Amino acid sequence: MVIRCWVTICCLLNLTFVLRVQTVFVNEGDYYNHIVLKNTTLAKLKISISMAKSGKAALSFIFVTLLLDVIGIGIIIPVFPQLIEQLIGGNLSEASRWSGWLTFAYAIMQFICAPIIGNLSDKYGRRPVLLLSLFGFGIDYIFLALSPTIWWLFVGRIIAGVFGASFTTATAYIADISTNENRAQNFGMIGAAFGLGFVIGPAIGGILGELGPRVPFIAAAILTLINVVYGYFVLPESLDKEHRRPFEWKRANPMGSLLQLNKYKGLGGLIIALVFVYIASHAVQSTWTFINIEKFNWSPFTVGISLTVVGLLVAIVQGGLIRFINPKLGNEKSIYIGLGLYALGLLLFAFATQSWMMFAFLVPYCLGGIAGPALQSILSSNVPQNEQGELQGALTSLMSATSIIGPLFMTYLFAWFTKPGASVKFAGAPFLAGAVFMLISALIATRSMKKDSFVNRGDA
Repeated sequence: MVIRCWVTICCLLNLTFVLRVQTVFVNEGDYYNHIVLKNTTLAKLKISISMAKSGKAALSFIFVTLLLDVIGIGIIIPVFPQLIEQLIGGNLSEASRWSGWLTFAYAIMQFICAPIIGNLSDKYGRRPVLLLSLFGFGIDYIFLALSPTIWWLFVGRIIAGVFGASFTTATAYIADISTNENRAQNFGMIGAAFGLGFVIGPAIGGILGELGPRVPFIAAAILTLINVVYGYFVLPESLDKEHRRPFEWKRANPMGSLLQLNKYKGLGGLIIALVFVYIASHAVQSTWTFINIEKFNWSPFTVGISLTVVGLLVAIVQGGLIRFINPKLGNEKSIYIGLGLYALGLLLFAFATQSWMMFAFLVPYCLGGIAGPALQSILSSNVPQNEQGELQGALTSLMSATSIIGPLFMTYLFAWFTKPGASVKFAGAPFLAGAVFMLISALIATRSMKKDSFVNRGDA
């Protein structure tokens, strides 16, 4: 009964939140208000009206796309350590190492493929690339559901890395339709999708996992393929042909796309700051489950509840508070305060001595989420519209590159301090390392902001 009530609440939260998102996006539909009736033919007028009417459905689709991606991740997190332990026949410390390598396999393929997908979306538009990526993800979930060994999981992670560019294209889509006034808020919806996904995903995974560890993957595949069909009929193109550019291989490789960012003055410092943020985030993403099982003997159900709380807090911050906080603080101050709160939350996690503390310390950590959209807003505001796909592809490659380093570093750090016979037992070591990286990011961002001038700093 408790589980059913929990799922019902999550579903109601999902419905309420999506309806709210739709309303917000309709009110901020300035992108579609550029339709000019002067000197237009009747045919063009009909197209414009149709485009305006489809705005709500299109933006809702982008939100749902990101939401389903995160749900697909969230459903496996509570049981993933036990699944790896079962497949390798080892203990929790050994399972954490395998988890790092599985993330490595996914990240290295996304590092290679994300800029290619981003550049293809600059040439052919966002719509076809996004739908193809989603279709690939649906096939991947089916493949993972049928995996009999740990090595099949590696193959599945590689496939996911190749097709895992829906995030790249979706963020480019948001950049296309945003103005300087609502850009940070719209990017905040990405974080809201992540937050809500971690409300729903672990809940679904916890319940369906009772039927078998493969069932959640099948459910994720069905949801993703349904989303492909839905998008095929309702998703309009956000990048018109006038703003597209030719595909160039030198700009579509991981290093090439990153090097292209050098031509935009001052972005280098903020990109380096993002590198440290991404690495630090893996202290939570890669070891949260392992650390809490080790320190507090959490069950998969407790892990699922903790991730649900994370999701609710992130959804509140990214989907609600940021729309009030960012305009008052401005992008620059949002970055400083957000990174400081991230560091504080990680430091508190590292030295927590009671299980309830992990839930309480989620508040400052999740409030740190105001930094990410502000950083994204400044970066995208300083790049032309026809290169937004390239920018987002480069940032995704950057995130993937840090996902090659971050999970391995954090999981091996955890394994070193928890292995049998360890001279110092300190399961919270990854959290402490993450706090240090967040502080380094804050220092770099501060120096970059004082040294360089940017469009859309949004100073209050």
